[in-house]
Amino acid sequence: MKIASELERIGDQSVNIAQRALELLRLPLLKPLIDIPRMASLAQNMVNDSLSAFVNRDEKLARDVCQRDDEVDDLNDQIFRELLTYMMQDPSTINRAVDLILVGRHLERIADHATNISEDVIYYVKGKTIKHHCEKR
Repeated sequence: MKIASELERIGDQSVNIAQRALELLRLPLLKPLIDIPRMASLAQNMVNDSLSAFVNRDEKLARDVCQRDDEVDDLNDQIFRELLTYMMQDPSTINRAVDLILVGRHLERIADHATNISEDVIYYVKGKTIKHHCEKR
């Protein structure tokens, strides 16, 4: 039941990304998109692996998903800083930059939900609660 709730939230974040993408398609590209597609791929793999870990009762894979969350967080921070620079240099980029920042934030939240699923898998398999410190145990 808890995993179903996380999947629903992932769906909500996906809708938010689609809405931002529709807005971005109407405007010229602000910059080449490199980090956001990378983030999307990482988040997608984390979701797939967290569900595989659940189906296969694979604690090791679940822990691996938890550890990958830091990479997504770092990319999100990098994207934010880069887009903030664009906005400061040219205020006409603010709308596009904010939309891209929001896409990054939604992808980061998807990765967080995949991490929550993995934490639940570890509890399911080992009976250990590791919320908020998955990487340490």
